[in-house]
Amino acid sequence: MSDIAENTWSTQLADIRRQGLWRELQPLQPDPDADRPQFVDAEGRSLLSFASNDYLGLSREPALRQAAIAEMERSGVGAGAAPLLGGERPAHQALAADLARWLGVEAVLLFGSGYLANLGIISALVGRLDRVYADRLNHASLVDGVRLSGARLQRYRHGDMTHLQQLLERDTSGQAWIITDGVFSMDGDLAPLPEIVSLARRYQARIILDEAHAFGVFGAEGRGTLAHYQLDTHSVDVIMGTLGKAFGVYGAFVAGSQDLIDLLRNRARSFIYHTAMPAALAAAAQASLQLLRGGEARRARLVEHQDWLHAQLPDAPWLPSATPIQGLVLGEATAAVQAAARLREAGLYCPAVRPPTVPKGSARLRITLSAAHHREDLMQLVTALREIL
Repeated sequence: MSDIAENTWSTQLADIRRQGLWRELQPLQPDPDADRPQFVDAEGRSLLSFASNDYLGLSREPALRQAAIAEMERSGVGAGAAPLLGGERPAHQALAADLARWLGVEAVLLFGSGYLANLGIISALVGRLDRVYADRLNHASLVDGVRLSGARLQRYRHGDMTHLQQLLERDTSGQAWIITDGVFSMDGDLAPLPEIVSLARRYQARIILDEAHAFGVFGAEGRGTLAHYQLDTHSVDVIMGTLGKAFGVYGAFVAGSQDLIDLLRNRARSFIYHTAMPAALAAAAQASLQLLRGGEARRARLVEHQDWLHAQLPDAPWLPSATPIQGLVLGEATAAVQAAARLREAGLYCPAVRPPTVPKGSARLRITLSAAHHREDLMQLVTALREIL
């Protein structure tokens, strides 16, 4: 390595530290005897986690482990190849068929992760002469997918349908696409889907909907924000969902028409060139889907947790959210880092979220709730937050 490169990187790292933006991996070992999100860190400290996207607490369900082990005994550990080169297994096909029936769509295509799925969807479908209208708080994978496509990107103010309409009216050349999260991952609020669908029909725009944080949590049988608003799946053109959040497993999928799935299978580079997810994970996700569909009691418990938390800290700087994602905005990155450190001293794991993940000046504690949390867990969190605030 040249001295020039070493000096440049050192300067950049020092700048990251100075701004309070330093990040490190935190190895956490789940406590196998716990019935809640309990972990042990590298120093042997027990930490109650409020940082997991395992919203329904399904990741530790025995049915998922048993399904994964049984499939691993049949198929081995890794898929060993890309799906189109022999990595596809019957377990993958069974999962895709179950997901399609659950959502009422013609077909589903599995991806290795939500990030890969969004890159593949947008780069395969959106052309360079197309117009993309994206909510300003969309997930980074959606932003990166648009950049990869080369299309013209216009970002409308978060949830502002008047601004979106103004942008749609300015230019009518090329195909228009509206891209949005269903539930926004950092603020925890829902997209105004009925209004988006109405504008898309009026201006002949197509819609790509990212349901990563909505599936399992909202709507009948956990079918997401479309079901929550009682909209048909045909109201949007492309639906993306992940298996690593409420499903409690890993991976992702795209749902829609048969033509859509056939096109992505042939054009989405992040599908064609990725190694297929292990079949054991597909089997676990299939078992998870059955629990998720019947998870009304878990979803109700999440709502109870959210309401109780706000009732205990009504004057806290919460972002408005009716989801398990509860943002407590503290402003500068250093303030959020210090608050996270104090929570950790109290046996609670909730890392700070800082720029560039969120806008400058809006660093926060991103508190995520799970149906696996107990009331006494929330009481412990509230006690610690009162001391911090």
